[in-house]
Amino acid sequence: QVQLVESGGGLVQAGGSLRLSCAASGRTFSSYAMGWFRQAPGKEREFVAAITGGGGNTRYADSVKGRFTISKDNAKNTVYLQMNSLKSEDTAIYYCAANAGGISTSRAKIDYWGQGTQVTVSS
Repeated sequence: QVQLVESGGGLVQAGGSLRLSCAASGRTFSSYAMGWFRQAPGKEREFVAAITGGGGNTRYADSVKGRFTISKDNAKNTVYLQMNSLKSEDTAIYYCAANAGGISTSRAKIDYWGQGTQVTVSS
């Protein structure tokens, strides 16, 4: 069992930055690919970014490439999402995700979810 707790969300102006953190429980954190998804009001939850268990490979949604960076600290059991140049369309609840089977961009294949953290970007 893996428990995920996100933090770092908040209100920021367009063009600003935020860093989300996701702390995970469990002794096998390094074996899980980790990711971030987001869900805006009235929309489906969508993939944002993911990183392999060892941290060597990453993947991003086209909408955030060049602006967001995902990283993983296995010693701290924590995954981060650095978000720069934020836009109003980035406003959503951001969910941390863990997957034992490697990087997944499909929410249907995620093993564990966090409770979510709200990110609001004002224009």
